[in-house]
Amino acid sequence: MSNKPATKTTPMQKLKGLLNVESVKTQFQNALKENAGPFIASIIDLYGSDKYLQQCDPNAVIMEALKAATLKLPINKQLGFAYIVPYKSKGVSIPQFQLGYKGYIQLAMRTGQYKFLNAGIIREGIKVERNILTGQIEFTGEPTSEKPQGYFAYMELLNGFSKTVYMTKEEVTAHAKRYSKSYNLSNSAWKTNFDEMAMKTVIRLLLSKYGILSTDMISVLTTDRDGDVESEVANEIANEANKETIDVEYDISSEETGESPPEMGQESEPVEQQVAAAGPGF
Repeated sequence: MSNKPATKTTPMQKLKGLLNVESVKTQFQNALKENAGPFIASIIDLYGSDKYLQQCDPNAVIMEALKAATLKLPINKQLGFAYIVPYKSKGVSIPQFQLGYKGYIQLAMRTGQYKFLNAGIIREGIKVERNILTGQIEFTGEPTSEKPQGYFAYMELLNGFSKTVYMTKEEVTAHAKRYSKSYNLSNSAWKTNFDEMAMKTVIRLLLSKYGILSTDMISVLTTDRDGDVESEVANEIANEANKETIDVEYDISSEETGESPPEMGQESEPVEQQVAAAGPGF
């Protein structure tokens, strides 16, 4: 009898083994067709590059990745469409799918109903004028500093309807304090990536209240667990959202920070700059 100790299976080996199971590959193939292979490879790359994600159950990581695959959104962190973020809950690492800032825009644009959809930062020095009667908001002048005074999201539909949502930095802060359980955590994304989270907030509020939503979009808006407006967005959709839903067919186009994983409920998302409306690549 050999006294050689049994070799312990590493998390990466377990992940690769699960991804080679036919039933698992079939699920990704059903969602992504010919792009299933590159997407599965991206799961392996993501898992191998994130030591905190490796503390999560590989099977749970695959299930969260499948959510992104179903929406046909890549999980490459640098692209910013979707993420699989490790959280800690009672000492246990749990992976969680989160839609990125670009992901919201991508899903909305797939409906084919939007002519323009944009979000950005309004710097100090720019004059903000609100027309109380029409609801229109205009921005004039040039910035006098790089310091943000507010954040906007703008959409224009093909039928001519347009809407702007603008929130001052103080309003965004109050909003985050009210709806984000993680806002006061020192390593919260609201502390490290405030501008990104602010733009994500205004684009999400714009779409949930005034946008034409696909069934995918409604599902994401009501289940997104990035820690802030989950309940508030669900309320907006239930009470005020455009009731028109659209089912769409679409094709797929084309190191770590070293920080500890956030506790459950914290947002963790890289900073992205101006969002392009171009489709994701795998």
